[in-house]
Amino acid sequence: MANYFLIVSAIFIMLHELLFPQALTHGAHSQISCRSYCGNLTVDYPFALTSGCGHPGFRDLLFCINDVLMFHINSGSYRVLDIDYAYESLTLHDPHMSNCDSIVLGGRGNGFVVEEWRAPYLSPSTDNVFMLLGCSPESPLFEGFPGKHMPCHNISGMGCDEYYECRGWDIIGAEAVYGRGTPECCSVSYEAMKSVNLSKLGCQGYSSAYSVAPIRVSSGPNGWSYGIRVKYSVLGNDVFCKACEATGGYCGFDVQADAHHPLCICGTWNSTSNCDSIPSSTASRTRWSSMEELTGLLTYVIIWRNLHRFQ
Repeated sequence: MANYFLIVSAIFIMLHELLFPQALTHGAHSQISCRSYCGNLTVDYPFALTSGCGHPGFRDLLFCINDVLMFHINSGSYRVLDIDYAYESLTLHDPHMSNCDSIVLGGRGNGFVVEEWRAPYLSPSTDNVFMLLGCSPESPLFEGFPGKHMPCHNISGMGCDEYYECRGWDIIGAEAVYGRGTPECCSVSYEAMKSVNLSKLGCQGYSSAYSVAPIRVSSGPNGWSYGIRVKYSVLGNDVFCKACEATGGYCGFDVQADAHHPLCICGTWNSTSNCDSIPSSTASRTRWSSMEELTGLLTYVIIWRNLHRFQ
C-alpha cells in the first residue's frame, strides 16, 4: 500500500510540472509599483529606484541607502534634501561644500559635473550661485581677464562680497586662501561654466546657494539657502506617460533595448500604449492554463482508477 501511494505521488508531481509549470511561479508575480519612498521623500516619475521605471534620462541616478536618498553623477554623490515635483527641481547637499559657518578647502568638494548624455535633463537652476574658493591665478576663470576678474559677479543678489561676511572666514583666516592677486572667492553661474570641476578650475573649495521665494537677500549670507538647486526636464514621451498614468499604469522604459523605448507598466505586464490595451499573450497564457488544469485533473483520475484496480 505504501508503494502505491509513493507511485501515485511521484506521477502527480511529474505531471503537474510537465503540464503547467507556470502554475508553480504564477503566484510569485506581484504587482509592480514604480512609486517608492526613501526616508521621508517620495520617489516618483521621472525618477525611480526600480530598474525600468521612470524616464530613461534619469536611470541609475537615485539610490536609497539606509533611508537616505542619494543622487549620483560623474562628479560624485550628493544627499537629496528635497524633490519638488511641481517646480521640477531637486535640492542637493554635498558634505564637503562650504556654507556660512564652515569654509571647507583642500579640493574635497564634488562641485557639479553631469554626464554629457544626461546634460539635457539636469542643470543647476539659474538662481543658483557657485562661489569658487581659493582658485589658482592660472585658473581658467582668470585667463584673458588679468586684474579684472570679469567672470566673477553676483547671481540673484548673492555673491562673494556678501559671502565674505560669513563667520567661517574668521575661523580659517582669509589669508589662508589668498592667491597672488586673485580673489579668494569668485561667484559664477552654472551657465557661464557648464560644469563646476574644482580640479580643472584649480580651486580649493566651493559653496553653493540658491534664492527662494520670498528672496531673503536682505538677511545676508546667514539667511541664504545653501545647497545645489537642480532643475530637471523631461524630454519627449509626456503624452505617452499621461495616457499610461490615466489608465492606472506607471511610466517606464524597456531596459533591454538600446533606445530605451517607453513602456506602460501595468502590474504584472507591460504595454507599449496604456493599461486599457489587452495583453494578448498574457490572456492567451491564462486560457491555456485553464485547459491544462482540466486535462491534468482528468489524467490524475484515470491513473488513480487504473492503479486502484491493480491492487
